[in-house]
Amino acid sequence: MGRKKHEDAEGPVRDSDISPTESQDESSFQNALRPQSFDEYVGQSEVIDNLKVSVAAAKKGGWVLDHFLFAGPPGLGKTTLAHVIANEMGAKVHVTSGPAIDHKGVLASTLTDLREGDVLFIDEIHRLSPVVEEAIYPAIEDFRFDFFVGEGPHAKSVNMMLPRFTLLGATTRMGALSSPMLDRFGFHWQLRYYNVDELTVIVERSARLLSLQIDASGAREIARRSRGTPRIANRLLRRVRDFAEVEGDGSINRIVADGALKRLRVDECGLDHLDRQYLSVVIERFDGGPVGIEAIAASLSEERGTLEEVVEPFLLQAGFVTRSPRGRMATRLAYEHLGIPLSGSAPSGSQGRLL
Repeated sequence: MGRKKHEDAEGPVRDSDISPTESQDESSFQNALRPQSFDEYVGQSEVIDNLKVSVAAAKKGGWVLDHFLFAGPPGLGKTTLAHVIANEMGAKVHVTSGPAIDHKGVLASTLTDLREGDVLFIDEIHRLSPVVEEAIYPAIEDFRFDFFVGEGPHAKSVNMMLPRFTLLGATTRMGALSSPMLDRFGFHWQLRYYNVDELTVIVERSARLLSLQIDASGAREIARRSRGTPRIANRLLRRVRDFAEVEGDGSINRIVADGALKRLRVDECGLDHLDRQYLSVVIERFDGGPVGIEAIAASLSEERGTLEEVVEPFLLQAGFVTRSPRGRMATRLAYEHLGIPLSGSAPSGSQGRLL
């Protein structure tokens, strides 16, 4: 059976657990909290500072902004950055994804909708098919789309000129992108996890936009359990709000936040049920590792992609897991966090913690 989606039983809902209707509600919620300018954007200071220069130069020189690629785990603000850049440029943003552009016809329709200076944002760009990827190269470089009219020996190649536009790509797996595609971006930006102070500011800002009463201790409690990810911070804020409204007076402090998050099975390090299951499998079933990702996925009845793209990035960064050519290994920190005694073969050291 698949994972249950009731948060009280299994922890906060992940992207892979959300139904189409729930996804629309979640999208509307996130859009309402999305920053509209560089000044409103919290965190990623190095990326923002450089983007400010690029945007200012493009506006001053009257040219189209260069193509940029944003990489990093889900929820760190790649889509938000695309909207902010478009707003700063005074341009319209067109949002799509790699899987949605499943053939050249869809790509042609997407490109012909663009106007001069528009921003095209392609999420999960590493999932473009090779045929579509080849077709997008001339559009990026020469603002030209090539297609054939007719079939067989009578087919004719037609070149259609496109308005100058900016392509912003986002990927959770930069290594899955081909070298030709990478080379066509002006720069690659790697987004990092947020620290607790940055997430606290984000939680406080979101609470203001939602007209919620929250004190500094409550905001910080939510922030430190958010896995370094703004999207998760906003989701946890919404879940804590539900408990505060139903079982309290609607205000959120540290005690209210702590009680709600414990009910949701989100621990003090931000690990939820699936994270702890992952660590338990590695430690208890495979003696701490090394163990291959396929074996872990089979043991958890989860897809490999979910573990690699959603679960592992934070566990690796936070120092609970290490990766080697032989497989995944749990660190001393993982043993201590789960309260499992160290065996003779357990790791003697641990990685530094992210947060």
